[in-house]
Amino acid sequence: MGAAQLQHTPEDILAIKLSLPDQLAQLKRASLAHPMPTLAERRAQLTKLKQALLAHKGQLCKALAADYGQRSHYDSLIADVLPCIMQINYTQKRLKRWMQPHRRHTGLLLAPAKVEVHFQPLGVVGIIVPWNFPVMLSLGPLITAIAAGNRAMLKLSEFTPHTNAVLRTMLTSVFDENEIAIIEGDAQMAAAFSSLPFDHLLFTGSTMVGKLVMAAAAPQLTPSPLSWGQEPLSHRPRHADRHCGRADDLRQEPQRRTDLRRPDYVLLPRSEVDNFIAAYRRHFSKLYPQGLNSADYGAIINDRQYQRLVSWLDEAEQAGAQLHPCGSPARDDQRRLLVPHLLTGVPGQCQVMQQEIFGPLLPLITYDTLEEALAYVAERPRPLALYLMSFDPELQARVTRETHSGGMAINESLFQVAADDVPFGGIGASGMGHYHGHEGFLTFSKAKTVLTRGKFTTGSLIHPPYHSWIQKLMMAFFLR
Repeated sequence: MGAAQLQHTPEDILAIKLSLPDQLAQLKRASLAHPMPTLAERRAQLTKLKQALLAHKGQLCKALAADYGQRSHYDSLIADVLPCIMQINYTQKRLKRWMQPHRRHTGLLLAPAKVEVHFQPLGVVGIIVPWNFPVMLSLGPLITAIAAGNRAMLKLSEFTPHTNAVLRTMLTSVFDENEIAIIEGDAQMAAAFSSLPFDHLLFTGSTMVGKLVMAAAAPQLTPSPLSWGQEPLSHRPRHADRHCGRADDLRQEPQRRTDLRRPDYVLLPRSEVDNFIAAYRRHFSKLYPQGLNSADYGAIINDRQYQRLVSWLDEAEQAGAQLHPCGSPARDDQRRLLVPHLLTGVPGQCQVMQQEIFGPLLPLITYDTLEEALAYVAERPRPLALYLMSFDPELQARVTRETHSGGMAINESLFQVAADDVPFGGIGASGMGHYHGHEGFLTFSKAKTVLTRGKFTTGSLIHPPYHSWIQKLMMAFFLR
């Protein structure tokens, strides 16, 4: 299917925008008619979704390659498909326990009574999907929303039309129009989508767009767990002999840092910059021996994103930064291919230092002491994730204790996202709220307190007329 076949005309876009409130209303009516799907119903939906995902995995990988221009089949499986399968398996095993009411302590003042927390579906959840991992970041939140008993509307990225087409076919084979609605369109469509009165709205993307989403959702008081923001990688300092040796650290870091699509800068000792660049280049050449012509090397998704990255490189170079490409040729404008570029001496006002990169550009920031490195992180907006490369347990403990980030990985990067049993989300400028795992189930549920009394109640003891002997006794007992 060609890309031209997937594009909407302006008339189509207008019609879809006008239909958005009706689609949401239809889903809300269905939710009100069946407000508490059973465990069996939720499990059945998740099972069907898993079967459909497995059946369509080949088509999804081909569609992702078509959208990107060049993307490894294996990359798509491991980064987009596999996490969703693992999440479904994990959720299926634990969903019964998550759904059970939690018994809580009543306290003497309310005795005799029973207090429980029940977890109810919120209703209809809106999910705004970015272009970088369009399968994982659409189906991942959807899996959690289904587990919590919700219905959903998905706004897919306009930059992944081929993938969207397969997702639409796959999801409509599993869910009917009263369960899931799928929306496509540009930024104007996303703005209209964000302004709908969802019971919850989840967005993953850039900080700039996240602010627009929050502004659009605010008039409806729509709760919005959001995830965005820069991710620094802090290379361990070597200012004391008790830290691990430089050669070991420099060897392991490039091996665990070859995907430059997530972290936005590296902090490393000033004396180790040249060694780091050399080690990184060697490892990149080992992974991609043909450089840009390596079949496993991925392209930038579209001309807009490619030109953004190239313009940021040009700006940094003109401002005095040194560029260290990891191969030659360093770029192919026709195929939107760009080798990793390590950047040194980048002025702070450059876009590559101000924005989330989403591409193979990596500024290297030097420091002389650990205190200087920690201060650099602390003085900037709190990141979505922080990655520390060090085998020193004291240093690991200190950086964990003294830095704030949505998540953290030690001697690894990005893979903390793959842990099913932990929350994922940002902090401050990198987002708010959590999804994944049990925390995701709680995010998409309303924890409702239910107090139950029997035939005997002590409530009458606190009614007027006041100052009876038993009331005085109660106050003397509890106010101490």
